[in-house]
Amino acid sequence: MNPNLKKTVVIIASVLLGILIISGLSFETIQPGERGIIFRRFSSGLDKENIYNAGFQVVAPWNVMYIYDVKEQKADETMDVLDKEGLSIHVDISVRFYPVYDKIGELHEKFGPQYIEKLVVPEVRSSVRQVMGRFTAEEIYSTKRKEVEQAIIDETEAILKLPQNNIHMTALLIRSIVLPPQIKQAIEDKLQQQQEALAYQYRLDKEKSEAMRKKIAAEGEATANKIINSSLTPELLKMRGIEATLELSKSPNTKVVVVGGKDGMPLILGNN
Repeated sequence: MNPNLKKTVVIIASVLLGILIISGLSFETIQPGERGIIFRRFSSGLDKENIYNAGFQVVAPWNVMYIYDVKEQKADETMDVLDKEGLSIHVDISVRFYPVYDKIGELHEKFGPQYIEKLVVPEVRSSVRQVMGRFTAEEIYSTKRKEVEQAIIDETEAILKLPQNNIHMTALLIRSIVLPPQIKQAIEDKLQQQQEALAYQYRLDKEKSEAMRKKIAAEGEATANKIINSSLTPELLKMRGIEATLELSKSPNTKVVVVGGKDGMPLILGNN
């Protein structure tokens, strides 16, 4: 082969190889729901101020772009904790969160791409242990479950949203609480007894209310009868009798009305 031609082929091949290498290292596509940051190897280092949005990005081949998923994510944790009295409780926790979009530079510098394992999960586990350690198994399992869950949410969120952490938590749920069988049975028996006691007390209160109602009704009726009896004088009864007799006299079957009958009452004599 002609030496000049050979040299030309080598140059062209080198240029093409260089272009391929540069093209492979110099372009990044950031998908929707992602953000990127650049590490400038030979100048300013990690660029925490400039956050790259979704789209096609050109990166110098000597720099490195780190792409972060900033969509809402979920982590499930299963753990054993101790209650206030030292009893072991098995709990399943779910937490939903996402990194603060414009702070992924700080997040990357402190925790790196493994921030979920290094930051989110440990803080959730720590909050769960601390909060549940302030309550008894019965409170966690039944009587104060909502209060326990809210306390875990408040304390975890307060830690994750700190400026040095830059995580926004959207939800935290206690998926299940598992107690030792004998403890669970004891708590359920106690709750059943409490419900039965409440039902019994309700029946007693209802019967007392009904008895009071009947007593009040009887007293009212007796008072009314007393008032009526005291007003029924002989003169009033006689007057009412006269009025009734006169009304009867208006009947077409009545022929003779005699005033001054027995006890001064009118008499009605029919046609028979």
